[in-house]
Amino acid sequence: MPRDEERRMTQDQPSVTDESATGLHPALVATAIALPVALVVGVLVAAVMANSTPVREPVAVGAVPAPLSESTQCADLLGALPDSFDTFSRAEMVQPAPPGAAAWQSDETTEPIVLRCGLDRPLEFDQAARLDVVDGVQWFQISGADQGLTASTWYVVDRAVYAAATIPDGTGPTPIQALSAAVTAALPQTPLDPAPVK
Repeated sequence: MPRDEERRMTQDQPSVTDESATGLHPALVATAIALPVALVVGVLVAAVMANSTPVREPVAVGAVPAPLSESTQCADLLGALPDSFDTFSRAEMVQPAPPGAAAWQSDETTEPIVLRCGLDRPLEFDQAARLDVVDGVQWFQISGADQGLTASTWYVVDRAVYAAATIPDGTGPTPIQALSAAVTAALPQTPLDPAPVK
């Protein structure tokens, strides 16, 4: 075979591949790069998911004057309260918890719902007070906005004991409806006893 023809054949032959140069198949190299990247992405996704589900700590409920908190009526009300409603579920309270209190937490808000039973009549509840009736229960609402709070306190005012539920703003009607059902089940309705208008 003439030399020119031999040179042409050599030039026509396939060039050396990456595999023969490194000894590794391209798919193996791609896998070696993709696995660590996938691992890093997986760790980042897990970290984001872990941070999006808050750890539920016990709720700290401060003591307030509640002379009837250990009454039979409050025990009946606490026994009738739901374990959960809407996105809220019953929460542990920091011990020692005040008697006559209950709390609920939600993954959708950092603020709990807190109910206290056996309170004194609220000072603001007088004969001119505006009341809201929810499922047959009369509530007197005090907005926390004046104090810079993002919650309102709702007082049950038509039962033998006063109970108050502090509910974060924007939670919708379900919490007050669920609590109204418990009040109706546990406590008979009594006449209102507002303070005189000053």
